[in-house]
Amino acid sequence: MKELQELPVWLWIVLAAAVMLQGTWLFLHARDRGQGWKAWFWGIWGLTVVPTPALCYLLFVVLPDNRKRKADNNR
Repeated sequence: MKELQELPVWLWIVLAAAVMLQGTWLFLHARDRGQGWKAWFWGIWGLTVVPTPALCYLLFVVLPDNRKRKADNNR
């Protein structure tokens, strides 16, 4: 626990800004994609830790959706 007390203040500010930015981006992007209530899930999860929620969102939502759209356009 002593290690957390040794972190400089500027690092805490950068981490807080990164978490807020990630949560906001995930919420807005999911809402624009029509995720409905899932947008809240992504946004809240994005406020917990960086960068795991963003990577999961990209892997499980964005990439499959892009592949589906590309397949639909090829028909």
